[in-house]
Amino acid sequence: MSTKILAIETSCDETAASVVEDKRQILSNVISSQTDLHKKFGGVVPEIASRSHQELISLVIWEALKRASLKLPQLDALAITQGPGLPGALMVGMATAKAIAYGTGLPLIGINHLEGHLFANYLHFSNLNPPFVALIVSGGHTLLVDVKKWGKYQVLGQTLDDAAGEAFDKIAGFLGLGYPGGPIISSLAEKGNPRAINFPRAMINSGDYNFSLSGLKTSVLYWINKQKARQKEINIPDLCASFQAAVVEVQVKKTIKALEQTGYETVVLGGGVAANKQLQIQLSKSSRKFNFTLFYPPPQLCTDNAAMIAAAAFHHYHNKEFLSLDAEIYPNLALA
Repeated sequence: MSTKILAIETSCDETAASVVEDKRQILSNVISSQTDLHKKFGGVVPEIASRSHQELISLVIWEALKRASLKLPQLDALAITQGPGLPGALMVGMATAKAIAYGTGLPLIGINHLEGHLFANYLHFSNLNPPFVALIVSGGHTLLVDVKKWGKYQVLGQTLDDAAGEAFDKIAGFLGLGYPGGPIISSLAEKGNPRAINFPRAMINSGDYNFSLSGLKTSVLYWINKQKARQKEINIPDLCASFQAAVVEVQVKKTIKALEQTGYETVVLGGGVAANKQLQIQLSKSSRKFNFTLFYPPPQLCTDNAAMIAAAAFHHYHNKEFLSLDAEIYPNLALA
């Protein structure tokens, strides 16, 4: 008999709900993005995000059920993002999930948002199995993970300051390019020369797996101000390409180093920045050079979505790892 799980994802600025059947079959995947609400502020405003989740969450859930042609009693479990994320946003999702669980008696499963990004690949690739090295890069997170098996993770390193997506947003903001910065900079970079400006590759030879992007961000800002002071015209595509190259080179080098240390033969890319074409290209080149298999999800599964949360919930469901109705959110939840 098939197992169907409804998942709710509200960790940041997407209100999402999805129904997944038997681990990989997506019956529905509804996402309501708040990008237009936050554009004028150049980034996510937590209070606005929470309010929008409150307004939309019921509609998104019912739409997910409608597209799956299911009613609540036909489900086997509920899954909810328990963390990490914005406190107010997580609370809206958790309160809604608890209410549904209380009213239906369905078991409730708490999922780490970062684990969800790993399972975005699981949804798309039937031949993906641990062990592997995962590079998770998004607006709020940049980390390398040793995935020994599903549910057993060791964080090898992470950003000490800005996440990759956050850095892209800030540079785009400096240049007045708009929000979100990642897709804009990536698009402009395609027309530029990645070797035009030699920005620093922070921590590339640090000997560990941590990342730092605040220094690079400062270098870019300093370079922009210096050009303006000299009244020199700034070649925006060259600047974007050079900045992107500095970010990507460090991430790729450390991923390869982690692969060599673990002895694995697979790399998995996840998170919103996993959609970055240059990151995909450089990892693909490395996969041919160092003879490893690379997986990254399609664009619709790179962004925050509830299908990945539902997929991650299945092994918790089969292990009967359920939440009580007094469960809490964990905005700083670590992946372990």
